[in-house]
Amino acid sequence: MKRIALVTLVVDDYDEAIRFYTEALGFRLAEDTPRPDGSRWVVVEPETEAQGTALLLARARDEAQRSRVGDQTGGRVGFFLHTDDFARDHARMSAAGVTFLEEPRHETYGSVAVFEDLYGNRWDLLQPAPPEETAH
Repeated sequence: MKRIALVTLVVDDYDEAIRFYTEALGFRLAEDTPRPDGSRWVVVEPETEAQGTALLLARARDEAQRSRVGDQTGGRVGFFLHTDDFARDHARMSAAGVTFLEEPRHETYGSVAVFEDLYGNRWDLLQPAPPEETAH
């Protein structure tokens, strides 16, 4: 079996990013290990992930990387956070200060709203519709 284990997200500051992903999005800190070069290996993942994809929070090292913080996908939604209770998570995230760029939409594929992380990267909060609702 093959799977994508980690996706790198370039950030300005480790601790600031950890706070956002754990407190505002409800992720858990899976690993925070100092490295010999002064960087850290920081991994966050949704609380309920069991061998799913996690984020490697990588502090920008130079100006080229700093220029990509918050715009890793050219302004497109680049990350998709699935939920089993859209209303609950939308309300919790809104109360935690997460910026939603639109009102929730109910599409044939599920309930969705675009939000920004603390750097401006765009995410979908998405509760997929049950398979029987999306069948044609």
